[in-house]
Amino acid sequence: MLASEASIGTPAPAPAWLATARAHAQRAPLAARDALMVQGHVVGSVESVVLEQIVQRGLIDPVFGALQRADDGWHLRSIQGDPTEAMNLLAAALRRTGMCGPWRNEQLLVLDPSGERVGTVERGAVRPLGIATCAVHLIGTAPDGRMWVQQRAFNKANNPGMWDTLMGGMVSAADSLRQALERETWEEAGLRMADLRDLRHGGHVDFAQPAEEENNAGYMRERIDWFAATVPTGIEPANQDGEVERFELWTTDVVHEHLARGAFTPEAALLLADYFGW
Repeated sequence: MLASEASIGTPAPAPAWLATARAHAQRAPLAARDALMVQGHVVGSVESVVLEQIVQRGLIDPVFGALQRADDGWHLRSIQGDPTEAMNLLAAALRRTGMCGPWRNEQLLVLDPSGERVGTVERGAVRPLGIATCAVHLIGTAPDGRMWVQQRAFNKANNPGMWDTLMGGMVSAADSLRQALERETWEEAGLRMADLRDLRHGGHVDFAQPAEEENNAGYMRERIDWFAATVPTGIEPANQDGEVERFELWTTDVVHEHLARGAFTPEAALLLADYFGW
């Protein structure tokens, strides 16, 4: 069963690298951004130069939708009044200009500032459009206290070859948080939730920072919920989707050393800091 959120013990003194890492996770955009509204709902933000290219090249067919700039930002709509259609028309246009992130054929949920569902959009478009996303990570430990970590595949678009938690992945539009946890844990680590012990929700970390992989024109706004569980003796993670180079089982001291050296992804570093109570 899913245990309630809880502390893992008395917080230890924060390491020297942590303040810099936290400041890095809360940074202003590299350039001015305008609000993006879809069917009247504020959903994100954009660098105007990106959308101006789309308008100038006529990449959104007026039979299906419209993209216009106004004093309060950019307005996007579909002729059918469907926000999902409108956002995916824009995603396709971004892809044609080379300003989209990696195309995944995966829809992510889009909410307005009040938390109301607006629609869904292709995952590759969320950073250029400054759309808030949700992700989930699993921190897995062995019964003796050692920690399972993964090295990201070297062909990953973001942070290739860096170290990460046992599992980390996006929450798709079709997922609840629990469903995303189960799916991603199997795809990345080949583990079934029923085989894990002492599963608990540990907390969350928020990120707001430039998404520099999108030609420096994207902005990442993301909430990452992290969970912790024990991987029983005799069960080892095995990647299923080709996105992990390898798994290793490290002592806490080794994890701390790699954190201090900046060997973990920025996201994993802050999640692990939260786990250690720093």
